Amino acid sequence: MITSPSSLRRSERSRRSTLDAALELCGEKGYGRVTVEAIANRAGVSKKTIYRWWPSKGAVMLEAFTEAFVGATPFADTGDVAADLRRHINGAVRMISTSPYGPLYAGILSDMHHDEALADAVKEQLVAPRFRAAEDRLRKAQEQGQVPEGADLPLAVEMLYGPVYYRLVLRRPPQDEATVAALVEHVLRSLGGPPSDGPGRGVAGPVS
Repeated sequence: MITSPSSLRRSERSRRSTLDAALELCGEKGYGRVTVEAIANRAGVSKKTIYRWWPSKGAVMLEAFTEAFVGATPFADTGDVAADLRRHINGAVRMISTSPYGPLYAGILSDMHHDEALADAVKEQLVAPRFRAAEDRLRKAQEQGQVPEGADLPLAVEMLYGPVYYRLVLRRPPQDEATVAALVEHVLRSLGGPPSDGPGRGVAGPVS
């Protein structure tokens, strides 16, 4: 059966309405109180439609979060790896410090401990792609001479993200821009890279 363009548009509208409804309800009620039935009612779709596209509430929430998170945390390449990493980490901190995204993601992380399918989806849809993007940005910095050859890039990515997730999971105050700048500086120094000039103060030079 060939799907008509109008059917595709209707499906996309329903998908978008479902994701928007999930975000709205999470902001109003909190992650734990949101149900698939409530999402369906708010979105104006049937529960059957939701379960045709997503296996669980967590899967709906994950897609809504991932779309917003990717848009808010770009990996720019300005030629200054320190500035680009600060921009990225600050975007992530702002995102998970804002309702409904922070509580929503904390709820997903909680649910994935007893939902193996959701845990796999978190890894495949969010964690692995962002990890690869961060590693690619650091690898480009190697090519530009800002990070030495032989640096442990996967470990560096964990060092960058670890403090952000630590504060989210333990509900500690989020990092401010100065703390993020210090984090990026520390990670780059641990790789053997040059010190940055601080936020917005030029491009780090090549490794000598």
